[in-house]
Amino acid sequence: MCAETTTPDYKSTLNLPKTDFPMRAGLPNREPGWLERWAKIGVYDKLRAEAGSRTPFVLHDGPPYANGHLHIGHALNKTIKDMIVRSHQMMGFDSRYVPGWDCHGLPIEWKIEEQYRKKGKDKDDVPIVDFRQECRKFAEGWVDIQREEFKRLGITGNWADPYLTMNFHAEAVIADEFMKFLMNGSLYQGSKPVMWSPVEKTALAEAEIEYHDHKSHTIWVPFRVVSGATGDLASAKIVIWTTTPWTIPSNKAVAYNPTISYGLYEITDTPDESWVSVGDKYLLADTLAAETLAKARLDDDQWTRVRDVAGDELAALTLAHPFAGLDGADGFWDYDVPMVDGDHVTDDAGTGFVHTAPSHGADDYEVFVKRNWIDRMTHNVGEESEFLSHVPFFAGLRVFDQKGKEGKANAAVIDKLVEAGGIIARGRVAHSYPHSWRSKAPVIFRNTPQWFVAVDRKLDDGMGEHGDTIRSRALTSIDQLVKWTPQTGRNRLYSMIEGRPDWVLSRQRAWGVPLTCFTKKDTLPTAEDFLLRDDALNARIKAEFEANGADVWYEDGFKERVLDGIADPQEYDQVFDVLDVWFDSGSTHAFVLRDREDGTPDGIADVYMEGTDQHRGWFHSSLLQACGTKGRAPYKNVVTHGFTLDEKGMKMSKSLGNTIVPETVVKQYGADILRLWVAQADYTADQRIGPEILKGTADSYRRLRNTMRFMLGSLSDFSESDRVSAADMPELERWVLHRLAELDITVREGYRNFDFSGVWQAVFNFATVDLSAFYFDIRKDALYCDGDTARRRAARTVLDILFHRLTTWLAPILVFTMEEIWLERFPGDESSVHLVDFPEATPGWLDGDLATKWTGIRKVRRVVTAALEVQRQEKVIGASLEAAPVVHVEDAAIRAALDTVPFDDLCITSDITVTGDPAPAEAFRLPESAGIGVVFEKADGEKCQRCWKILPDVGTHSHEGVCGRCEEALD
Repeated sequence: MCAETTTPDYKSTLNLPKTDFPMRAGLPNREPGWLERWAKIGVYDKLRAEAGSRTPFVLHDGPPYANGHLHIGHALNKTIKDMIVRSHQMMGFDSRYVPGWDCHGLPIEWKIEEQYRKKGKDKDDVPIVDFRQECRKFAEGWVDIQREEFKRLGITGNWADPYLTMNFHAEAVIADEFMKFLMNGSLYQGSKPVMWSPVEKTALAEAEIEYHDHKSHTIWVPFRVVSGATGDLASAKIVIWTTTPWTIPSNKAVAYNPTISYGLYEITDTPDESWVSVGDKYLLADTLAAETLAKARLDDDQWTRVRDVAGDELAALTLAHPFAGLDGADGFWDYDVPMVDGDHVTDDAGTGFVHTAPSHGADDYEVFVKRNWIDRMTHNVGEESEFLSHVPFFAGLRVFDQKGKEGKANAAVIDKLVEAGGIIARGRVAHSYPHSWRSKAPVIFRNTPQWFVAVDRKLDDGMGEHGDTIRSRALTSIDQLVKWTPQTGRNRLYSMIEGRPDWVLSRQRAWGVPLTCFTKKDTLPTAEDFLLRDDALNARIKAEFEANGADVWYEDGFKERVLDGIADPQEYDQVFDVLDVWFDSGSTHAFVLRDREDGTPDGIADVYMEGTDQHRGWFHSSLLQACGTKGRAPYKNVVTHGFTLDEKGMKMSKSLGNTIVPETVVKQYGADILRLWVAQADYTADQRIGPEILKGTADSYRRLRNTMRFMLGSLSDFSESDRVSAADMPELERWVLHRLAELDITVREGYRNFDFSGVWQAVFNFATVDLSAFYFDIRKDALYCDGDTARRRAARTVLDILFHRLTTWLAPILVFTMEEIWLERFPGDESSVHLVDFPEATPGWLDGDLATKWTGIRKVRRVVTAALEVQRQEKVIGASLEAAPVVHVEDAAIRAALDTVPFDDLCITSDITVTGDPAPAEAFRLPESAGIGVVFEKADGEKCQRCWKILPDVGTHSHEGVCGRCEEALD
């Protein structure tokens, strides 16, 4: 019986990858441990302490509101900021980030009022300081909650010492910044229509408004001509159309546009039921006449156009108010109603004439300001949208009730118009209408005394380098001092600033920084001495706030104390309105950037980064505020992200059930997957997120993780003695270094321009296409099977270089995963990828000629691998090493290039033949690779039991069943 022979098992002689780095990330369970580790090391503080002469780079945090758990928009926003901060730190800056919170304002006040109502308490019965303390406590609680939620996302920053707008120093600076407007003459008290919330009983800024569909009454009201007309106009009526019947009692004029074509129309017949009569004459815009008369139930044959009416005829007319002469009105509306021309009047809708109530409309108000008719303003509507007691017929009736539902005012006005013969048609229309974004209730335009900053008043403050008004400084800043990402942000903010009215600063609420000023009693707001302006007084107020916070303003005896020796307290009233919270957050440049050690030397941030809604919010208010107190914008770069939508592109809504909560994503996938979703998206547009998108993100993450795992395994015992210089490397390795040098430029430029999706795509494609599918695939053979060869040492040197580049380049994005990968190679109590910089660029690696050569080589390789894949799918071969194809290449230069490289190794075949002979008809070709054909041939010889190549010399060496290369390795 013959002894059975077996081939030796050579597996133990291979240099197989060794790593404990797991395929499964387990991020949800493991990420908290890295957070604890960073806190223990004190990574953020360590970077600040070791900054040395690094140039400071500061992203100033737009403060989220301290009210409620984080939503997906918060996660997007803070992650983008974190990527900016981390990437600039790793590019050599001292990159500082102080997180902050907006703590004052109505939403918090509203929550405390809700708590009171549940307990049956009346807010007005609670001392205001006690109420404010409860607001402060509420905000503190949510700051702590949100801080932990942000930290869980891997956001770096000075979490131990954030800024809060309710900190005593912040309140002192906010007051001080306000008093700068007091002193420079731009502050004034005016009476003009502002957007007013009847539910919240306060004025609102444009940034606090959102628009929703709303169904309004529509009425067509005729105004009788009483003078200024001749002939057939003397008995005519001008018809207006409005969606706010409640403003009719406050009408003071009717506006027209002399560029519109108007006509006189006479009624020749009427239906059985009608509010018009035969012989009535109406003035209407020609393009709207038929539609208007149809609303009055008239057919086309029941009216006729009498003649044209010129603009100068309209200008001469005086009208009567529809309620003029009514019994019981005591002459309240017995005044002349003039005609006024206005560019805001169009013939797109309505009648071509606009009912003008200057106390309840922005355009209406401007028309009256233009004519210096401010003394004709009305004050007919109170803070609850109720008609005041002096208004006949309607006193006490509200436009909207305390829940934002329609009150009785509109219906009562319409009924009175019907009674007075002052209406020809009525209806309802659904349209976009302003609502408070907090209460979601409709708002009204209401004339009320408010405090304003004049944006066009010339300032003599010694800061006129960029203009002498707030508006001119803001526009100059936008155009000359700030870089915009994307550029559309510039256009949006510029047009807003260009056309904005004066800034309304005051709010009639309790929780906020008060308007720290005093007004002289029995003095008109226009008088020079109406406002008490005194530097010593301002310094006292600031010192009081610094020591005790803004609550001190409300303490008994405060006025007397701060005015002592400066002015007689009995002659002055103390203002108790609070500042718009946008002024609070707009002032953060002063108490954060200017005043903190971790701010900036000039009080100007390198970057402000928020959502696109902040063009009318924080970007806007910060610009106005700083232009008034610094003379320029407080930022050098403004970066804007879009909104977050669901997978179908729909706005997220709890009622639709399509919201994505960051906490849920983190628990399922881990924060790094959420961060990768941010990096993959073009944040300058709206982004979509949902289960399928997150699955795709997780798949990309797994592919990258596999790439990094291969590198770790192949570098398990790498040491400096294995390193070789670039000059001594094979061409394939030098090509990889060339690609790295190209990528270094792309990555740095991308991070500098805040283009994270560009960085991610470039690095990810390199890792998965150039590395995993090409370089690693080729070099596995040398890494596993070579002995201590120059080729293997070169490959491992390149892998080490790749490791340092990829882990650091991706650390700002995948903060947890890159830390895990780094520690796998460099464990230690103080070790962290977040304590190192990007490796220095090596421009010497760039080799354009080499890159061109390898472009041709890879082109041929793609045809070969595609041809072999066909054979594999048809089960002719099981692996590419069973092949020895013949490759026909027409291009002589490419053939010459292929002769200089081990092309069989590049194609992972056991042998290969390159020829310039014409390819036979049966050769495999790719349409995009003309002049290249591949004829399949099987490899000759036996299979090497160690490297699996099929070669003729297998079995001819001392070690059984191996090829010559493996024989050397085994020896």
